[in-house]
Amino acid sequence: MNRISIFIITVLTLVSCDSKGGLDIATFQGEALGTTYSVQYFSEGELDFTKSMDSIVDIVNGSMSTYQQDSDISMVNRGDSTVTVDEHFIKVFEASKKIYSESNGFFDPTVGVLVNAYGFGPGKAVTDLYAERLDSLNKLVGLNKVRINEDQTVSKENPNVYIDFNAIAKGYTIDIIGHYLENNGVSDYLIELGGELKARGKNRSSGKEWLVGIDNPLQEGPERQFNAKVMLKNASMATSGNYRKYRVDSLTGERFVHTVNPITGFAEKSNLLSASVIAENCMMADGYATALMAMGLDRSASMLKELKSIEVYLIYSDENGSIKTYVTPGFKSNLVD
Repeated sequence: MNRISIFIITVLTLVSCDSKGGLDIATFQGEALGTTYSVQYFSEGELDFTKSMDSIVDIVNGSMSTYQQDSDISMVNRGDSTVTVDEHFIKVFEASKKIYSESNGFFDPTVGVLVNAYGFGPGKAVTDLYAERLDSLNKLVGLNKVRINEDQTVSKENPNVYIDFNAIAKGYTIDIIGHYLENNGVSDYLIELGGELKARGKNRSSGKEWLVGIDNPLQEGPERQFNAKVMLKNASMATSGNYRKYRVDSLTGERFVHTVNPITGFAEKSNLLSASVIAENCMMADGYATALMAMGLDRSASMLKELKSIEVYLIYSDENGSIKTYVTPGFKSNLVD
């Protein structure tokens, strides 16, 4: 999926300010968590955003960075059962459990061992992925094999179970940035980090809610093209997609991607190319977008009939290779012509 590995930190901040109606329009752009970020907000005063961003990133890294050897999650993954995890780890774990349950296990922060084995992730692919080897790896998958105890230590059924919150922690980080802005009196802002978004209030330059876009999965060349324009009204949106790595069926023309089924352990073909989710907070939007991509179109449509807490915009390829969309009513109301 288009999940850039996070927790590799460099913060390079560019600041630009303008003034409209007595309010300062501030834009901060830089690099953090292995990707880029942009924050736009309206405020009467100037914030020390560089220092605050460093602090937020350090907090998330210390809790959940699999790239940082002394982080809580790294020590837990090495089998240290004495580590006391912090509130950030617990919040992300509880949110992951909720999505894991509602997606029937398709959203699973422990699936990395399988993703890497197939060569879809950053790890080295297993060249001898025979049935017995696959079965042994599959025994390490399942968030139900992990629990947080009352003393905030972590227990795993198998010490080799590996936890990675990459698919949800980026959204959580955006939520923390939003809390920082609101605690400093900012009520109108838009945060973008690696393609995930959080909006509050209005873009006072236009007097309207914040306008964002969903990428066209067939775009070519450097110029960005959008499949849809979305007005975010005090909401968050996350997009997950495989479309830049899709293949084309030589007989039907259907575009498809490969995704790992965490239940069976097998890699499956999926015609779902992109999933955009609007939710109340960015952590849940981020996690659900990943879940939908893992589930594919049919399973996602079935889950969405029961799940009313999110709105989605799915882009898929039909059996003739044509690009189609599946849009929930709530999401449709936010689309702009």
